[in-house]
Amino acid sequence: MTTPGMVRLRQLRRAKDLMDRDWSQPLDIDAVAAHAGYSPYHFVRAFKAAYGESPGQYLSRRRIERAGELLRTASLSVTEICHLVGFHSLGSFSRTFKRRTGLSPSEYRDRHPHRGSALIPGCFALLWTGGFPARAPGAQQRNSGEAGARRPSLG
Repeated sequence: MTTPGMVRLRQLRRAKDLMDRDWSQPLDIDAVAAHAGYSPYHFVRAFKAAYGESPGQYLSRRRIERAGELLRTASLSVTEICHLVGFHSLGSFSRTFKRRTGLSPSEYRDRHPHRGSALIPGCFALLWTGGFPARAPGAQQRNSGEAGARRPSLG
C-alpha cells in the first residue's frame, strides 16, 4: 500500500538523487523541482520540511563535502577544485567553505595532508595498477587452507 506521504517522499528523493548525481553541474531550482514533479516554491518548502535544509543548502553542503575530499587527496589548486565542484566564483566558494568547515580551503588542506588517500581500498588500487602479483608456477593455491575444494570457474 502506498500512502500520499510515501509518494511525496519518493518524489523528493528523486530530486535529492538528481542533486547527488549532478552536484558538479549547474542546477537550477526549476529543473530540480520539475524532476520531482513540483512547482519550484512548493518544492523548496516540501524539501526543507523533509530534509531539514533547503535544496540550495543541501547542494552547497554536498559540493563543500566533495571539495574537502579533493583538497585532502588531489594535487589540484583551490581554484581548480572550486570549479570542479560547481562553484563559479572563488570568493563565494571560499566563503561558503569557511562557513561550513571553519577553515579556508588552504588552511583545510594544510591541516589534512593526504588524509583521504586511505579511502581507496588497497585491493582496488592493486587491480587498478595492473593486478595482484602472479604466483610462482606450481605453487599450491588454497583458500585460507580450508577444505581443499577447487573454486568454480567464471569462464
